[in-house]
Amino acid sequence: MENLIIGSHVSYKKDKGLVGSVLEALSYEANTFMFYTGAPQNTARLPIDEDLVKEAYKLMEENNIDPNNVIVHAPYIINLANPANHDFSVRFLKEEIERCEKLGMKKLVLHPGSYVKLTREIGLENIVNSLNEVLTPETSVKICLETMAGKGTELGNLDDLKYMIDHIILKDKVMVCLDTCHLNDAGYDLTKFDEFLSEFDDKIGIDKIGCVHVNDSKNVIGAHKDRHENIGFGYIPFETLINIIYHPALKDVPKILETPYVTATDDSKVKVYPPYLFEIKEIRNKDKNINLIEDIRKYYNKD
Repeated sequence: MENLIIGSHVSYKKDKGLVGSVLEALSYEANTFMFYTGAPQNTARLPIDEDLVKEAYKLMEENNIDPNNVIVHAPYIINLANPANHDFSVRFLKEEIERCEKLGMKKLVLHPGSYVKLTREIGLENIVNSLNEVLTPETSVKICLETMAGKGTELGNLDDLKYMIDHIILKDKVMVCLDTCHLNDAGYDLTKFDEFLSEFDDKIGIDKIGCVHVNDSKNVIGAHKDRHENIGFGYIPFETLINIIYHPALKDVPKILETPYVTATDDSKVKVYPPYLFEIKEIRNKDKNINLIEDIRKYYNKD
């Protein structure tokens, strides 16, 4: 079997902490995962339980999950491009980095930010200045700047990322997270992925790719919408996603699913189920499951 590093977003809850995240990833037959250290929409954070962290690392070792491949995602409310949020965003990002360090995590995915009522150029400068303020020679966490769909005043196309990385002082502390839905919605033709990688290598360098978010898109190329879809059910061809996932240049890069939960109505109640066990299987088999949604519903209602 090919050495595929594949997982999904998982929860991180106060009662089980990192142990719960590992157990959820294992339930999807994953060998990596991504999590938020608290709710992505607010600042509420609980102290890190060191005993649970030790237990989680033991569990990862027993199940061949390399902690170096595990990803943390920074909260959405951090916006380094907008000076109105500067003090809050810088402080909160520093705190998230400290939490990653306590957890032993090495990669933190960050949405670069939106410039709101400013110019694009000022927004980019604000991001650079903020990261130069946050990053120090002692920082052990790599910030993975995510490619974005270009919704509104959102920054994060290749030229934006090149500018940021070119002007960040401690370049070795910064990487990139590719998101397939975002790239499609930003206007990049992923059916020509080799051409995209060539452009990326010229502008930034392939060695800067720290992880890949694997998502289909509900929208056509260039829509600038950012609406994720389950694998094989959107506008990015299944074969294109498989080509990206198994591309030799990305062999050692963790792949993370962020596809939407599947909904079902039972006794007039709407329930949602994670798709990741089934999507990971179809990715490993390289075979599109046209019955994916129904299979998920049946599996979680089998009792």
